[in-house]
Amino acid sequence: MDDAVMDLEVVGLRREADGVLSVELRDHRDRLLPAWEPGAHVDLAVGEHVRQYSLCGDPAQRRRYRVAVLREPASRGGSAHVHERLRPGDEVEVGGPRNHFPLPAAPRYVLVAGGIGITPVLTMAVALAARGADWHLAYLGRSRAGMAFLDELARLDPSRVTVHADDTDGAPDLGRLLEEVDGDTALAVCGPAGLIGAVEAHAAAHALPAPQVERFTAVARDEADETPFDVVVASTGRRIAVPAGRSALEALDAAGHALPNACRDGVCGSCLVGVLAGEPQHRDALTAPDRTDVLAPCVSRARSAELVLDL
Repeated sequence: MDDAVMDLEVVGLRREADGVLSVELRDHRDRLLPAWEPGAHVDLAVGEHVRQYSLCGDPAQRRRYRVAVLREPASRGGSAHVHERLRPGDEVEVGGPRNHFPLPAAPRYVLVAGGIGITPVLTMAVALAARGADWHLAYLGRSRAGMAFLDELARLDPSRVTVHADDTDGAPDLGRLLEEVDGDTALAVCGPAGLIGAVEAHAAAHALPAPQVERFTAVARDEADETPFDVVVASTGRRIAVPAGRSALEALDAAGHALPNACRDGVCGSCLVGVLAGEPQHRDALTAPDRTDVLAPCVSRARSAELVLDL
């Protein structure tokens, strides 16, 4: 967790669907919380872990944050702590908010959510509806009982929302759901890796712009494919070696250049640093492959012999 954290109080827990619990947080002195926009997430210290959860409340409500947590069967401790131990009155360290999944400006929007991926997408849909935008939301899930926030979606324009549950509707036809997407449509997707991959493949096959994506898990990477490189601190010219088997974040920290960090898995974006020269090798879940101006040093590396960092 980075240094910019707030100690917030749990003031509400609500079962939103089978295995999904929403958590409402506030400052214990009821002070205003940092502003945020749809797509933003926060870091929560849950037990011995730090986990990232999308904000899914009302951005105009500055005295409350709301997140939703899926109980993962193979939980490493984060979701289990929330579901089994977190109670109203508990205090939680919260970092952020940060937004790596913002809504771009576009004539029209198609939003795709899979499972717990509805958390940021719901807030996007509410914001688009409020501004009178042209939008459609496709919400996919394995079972209707496990799909959160259906009551809130029902209050939106039903002609703009498609809810598809495998247990009642069969396998979804992604091509049909995306058939109206064209080059003027902003396509955003959040959910399981398989769904994100399928939407990305559809966009590529139809020569559409790449979709905005939000991933909840780290991108698979080959740890054996790690070439040593150097990072250069631009402000001092200091050169720091990053050997194979060690991250740039760890090398910088050992050299006295500690960066904020939460997940250390390329998901949260808290450690992102600017790149002034060199060619990054992105292995995080946030950065477009062709970007050369930023690096997630917790997991990403370099294609060039050195990277000059804006430090």
